[in-house]
Amino acid sequence: MSPTMMLLVMLAVLLLLGMFMDQVSMMLITLPVFVPIAMSLHYDMVWWGLVMLLALEVSFTTPPFGLLLFIMQGVAPAGTRLSEVARAALPYILCVMALIALLIVMPGLATWLPSKM
Repeated sequence: MSPTMMLLVMLAVLLLLGMFMDQVSMMLITLPVFVPIAMSLHYDMVWWGLVMLLALEVSFTTPPFGLLLFIMQGVAPAGTRLSEVARAALPYILCVMALIALLIVMPGLATWLPSKM
């Protein structure tokens, strides 16, 4: 499998897990498996860590059971359905997904500032 395809598989696993569990649990389950894979594929670990954190963030919002959706529903006006909250969160999910895609295509965006230190 190519390094990019493996990264996409990792992202898909995080998005799937994010529908049903919180971020700390996902990290405890996936990082012992993902970190050695990322290191063997010679990913820049700063870039990979940023992509994984963004994936964890967006997975917390993915329907049908994203935990952040329930939090947003709790602060929404009374009578707001979960489906309405999920539709309202969709533009933000798409923006983070576009940012992840941009970081995959242009990894220098994630590593430029740390390289100046």
